[in-house]
Formats: sequence, structure tokens, C-alpha cells
Amino acid sequence: MPALVMNATGCKGRLLTDFTALGLSTKLLDALAGANFTTPTPIQEKAIPLALEGHDIMGLAQTGTGKTMAFGLPLIDTLLSQPGKPLPKTSKALILAPTRELVNQIADNLRVLTDGSRIRVVTVVGGQSINRQINALSRGTDILVATPGRLIDLMDRGAIDLGTVRHLVLDEADQMLDLGFIHALRKIAPALGTPRQTMLFSATMPKQIEELSDAYLTNPQKVQVARPGKAADKITQSIHFLSKPEKPKMLREILSKDLDALTLVFSRTKHGAEKLMKGLVADGYNAASIHGNKSQGQRDRAIKAFREGEITILVATDVAARGIDIPGVAYVINFDLPEVPDNYVHRIGRTARAGRDGEAIAFCSPEETDLLRQIEKLMKIELPVASGTRPSRDAKPAGKPGGGRNRGRSNSQKPKSSEGAPAKKRRRPRNRKAA
Repeated sequence: MPALVMNATGCKGRLLTDFTALGLSTKLLDALAGANFTTPTPIQEKAIPLALEGHDIMGLAQTGTGKTMAFGLPLIDTLLSQPGKPLPKTSKALILAPTRELVNQIADNLRVLTDGSRIRVVTVVGGQSINRQINALSRGTDILVATPGRLIDLMDRGAIDLGTVRHLVLDEADQMLDLGFIHALRKIAPALGTPRQTMLFSATMPKQIEELSDAYLTNPQKVQVARPGKAADKITQSIHFLSKPEKPKMLREILSKDLDALTLVFSRTKHGAEKLMKGLVADGYNAASIHGNKSQGQRDRAIKAFREGEITILVATDVAARGIDIPGVAYVINFDLPEVPDNYVHRIGRTARAGRDGEAIAFCSPEETDLLRQIEKLMKIELPVASGTRPSRDAKPAGKPGGGRNRGRSNSQKPKSSEGAPAKKRRRPRNRKAA
């Protein structure tokens, strides 16, 4: 059944101007007041009343719009109204997210709201002690926030029984699909209890998300606050057209203008992020990096230092930065344009959060012209030019950003091994006579 689109009014047609109009429990309202939350965001206005009624939800909203509270508040309110503690090795609710950072971010937000209550929140992610997680699950939990891979590891070890789960949340569902977690979801879903309420939240709506909704949601109510591909209104965007070798110098010029501002710099690859960070540190900039080659502890420490202003420049890859929710980020710089247009929207959504202003700056080399065109087509805008000259529409891209399988390569363009040396040609094994 197709999802229903709801307007921004409550169930009785009354405009929701603050959280008190939602009928939330007094304890939850006190927690909101203590955290200085007074007015729901648009996605919260639309989703919370429907979720409190028990509907399945398919929420579409750009990053930084308050999606965690949109599913977290009704989930916590429902669990507070249910008597009894969770049994050992069980959970009442499950939230799945694609990255460790996002899992931790969600859990931190929920704990602010459940502090002092009987609601227990447990996280399980890769890169941390699985024995410690097994011990945490042995006591049971009300809300389990997990990455799919580690959750399956724990299921295989008999550390968690998901048969009591009556609430499922899929956060950043589009990113989970991009990372190939659909196979994990197919293994997790049959283990969940029924009937259950399922809420799916995504920043974009590709065809696969519609298929996911059809497979796991029942008569979902669709809530949407911005068209896919639209950036937050308070983000000022610009682009610099320059050659690839000119990028490091331009980056330093921009960073030097506001050294105290929190700046998030995106690189396309893990190696590129680390190299860029080390170059900045060598030049005296206060920088750190997060990417897939960093341990979980290293990533957590870098994000904590960035949040607290101990470092002011964080160089990141797309996946590693997915869970960053730091209201103080003033600038997002796309040192490399992403190969997936949707990721541009996610990247720049790291600034202008919680009602603040923000600036997103992109660099575009000739090799990235086609990537830029895809981004502008998705967003239905043309980014303002800060420097350089925009290539004409007739101009062909200079080549793929990461190289490509180009015919007629010279010897200097031959592929290299991971150590940087020219890759050796494999010899065919000689035919051996049978003994």
C-alpha cells in the first residue's frame, strides 16, 4: 500500500508549536526542557504524532533536521508506558544505523532523554570488545542501537534474542543500502518479534528505499520535509574551479582566514584523508582525521576533540563522518567532490545545524567536472563560482577523478600495487606433465 503524506498539523488538525502539545509524558517533557528543547523541527512535528499512534513511518528529511528525536521521542514515550524490565539477552526496541559514529551519536541523544529513568540504552558496534558487549546484553536492554554486522556476530554467538523486539528503526537507510547492509537486514528481520512498529528514515528516496519500505513496513505513513537533494536553507554554498595541484594551497588560504572556526574537510579516499591531515599538521594547522583505517578509539577521540574545540580541522571520508552531529561546525570544505551526488548533500549538511548558519565550499578540478554536473542536477541549482572559470557545457571531463581504465596508457600510467610500485605482470603457469 502506498505511503500517505501528512501535513504539519497534529492528529486533530492543530499546529504543533512545542513539545507539550504532543501529549508526551511529564518525565519526558522535563528531560526535553532540561536539554533546552522547546520547539519541534518540521520532521518531528510530522512524525511524532503518527508514531505515538503506532503507525509505521517512512520519514524523508535532509541531514541535520532532527530525525533522531523524531523516532527517539515516541519510542521512549512508548517504552516508559510499558511495565516490566527486559529479560536477560533481550531488547524491546532495535535501532540499526550504518556506522559506528552514528550509532554512538544516536545513543548519546537518547541517553540525554532517558537519564534518570528506568530506560536502558545499549550500543553494539564493530571495533570494540565483543565480550564487553556480550556482558552488557546479558542483563537485557530496552533500546539496542547497533550496526548490522556486529549485531549478526552477537546473534550467531547466542548473546541476543531479538524475539521480544516490538519496535524497529532503520536510520540513514539509504547509506545502509550503499554499504551493502541489505543482506544483513534480511538475516536480522526474521528474528524480530511480531507484530511490531517499524520506522524508516532516509535523506534520499532511491528506488531501493521504496522496495525496502514495501518489504518491511506495513501501511506506512510518509512524512517529508524537504525534497531529496535539497540543502538546508542556511547553508551558503560556493565552488572554486582549479587544478588538482592547486587544491592544497587554496585549502590553506581558506583555513587561514578563520583559524578558530570548526571546519570539516572531506576527502574521497582514506589514504587521501590521512595524507591531507598530515600535511596540514606539518604546516602548523590544528587538524586530525577520521576514516576507515583508524581504530574506533582513534575516531572517537578525534570527534570528541573536534566537538570540544581542541582541534579545529577534521579531515574525513564520507562513511566515517556519517554520524557527526556537531552544531558548531562553521565550514564544510569538499576538497574532493564525492562520486555519489547524494553524498554532497550529506556532507554539507554537517554545517548549519540546530538553526545556525554555515558555509559549504567545494573544489572542482577538470577531472571532477562530470561529478559536479551530477551534483547540480540532483540539487537543481548551479553552485555560485568563488574563483576560476566554470567549464562550458560542451567541454568533456579531463578524466575520471580516481583514474580509469583508459586504453593506450603510457608506461608511466601503468597501474601500481598497493605499495606504490608498478604492478608486475602475472606469468602464466607452465603446463606440467602428469606424473
